[in-house]
Amino acid sequence: MAVKSRPVLVLAYPSSDDARALVIVAPLTSQIRGMRGEVEIGKPRWLPKRSAVNVQGLASFDRHALFRRMGRLDTAAMDKVKAALRDILNL
Repeated sequence: MAVKSRPVLVLAYPSSDDARALVIVAPLTSQIRGMRGEVEIGKPRWLPKRSAVNVQGLASFDRHALFRRMGRLDTAAMDKVKAALRDILNL
């Protein structure tokens, strides 16, 4: 299976006193289905297509696997991501 680099939204980055050096991320996708758990973010200048954050695809991995910062979501988009996380996790 080929490993492909994919854009992600970093939701949590470890601090030096965390037990593990894991980042928590949600993948970005250009295959927008309009389903629960997707947060449309339009077409940020740092992505080639209209995209969405898939909050159902949460993952964690070693922070050293991140290799390039592409951009930053605005406050309104991050608020939508937070609301979607609360909804999908029933918080």
